[in-house]
Amino acid sequence: QVQLVESGGGLVQPGGSLRLSCTASGSIFSINTMGWYRQAPGKERELVADITSGGSTNFADSVKGRFTISRDNAKNTVALQMNSLKPEDTAVYYCNAFIRTSKYNGMHYWGKGTLLTVSS
Repeated sequence: QVQLVESGGGLVQPGGSLRLSCTASGSIFSINTMGWYRQAPGKERELVADITSGGSTNFADSVKGRFTISRDNAKNTVALQMNSLKPEDTAVYYCNAFIRTSKYNGMHYWGKGTLLTVSS
């Protein structure tokens, strides 16, 4: 079975930086878009950033200029570099990827999430 595992969450001071990483494993035929979502308590889950297999990126307005996203297709990983962190970035961050397990079968997969807390 396919699995996404996130790493890199933790406690960071405002203005600090942190890098999240997500690795996909299992019976993977191909991976299309990979991305990061986040959800704060009492709020809806929102897209933070994503990146296509061709390298095109998309960012939420709230993180533009502060976050970058990258992927390593050979390693089936996606990373989110977060700079100039703000308290409002505090949330559980989830990795998401559209993965095909065969030519004709594909779906979105989710990681369990990793908590980022931005606080002094």
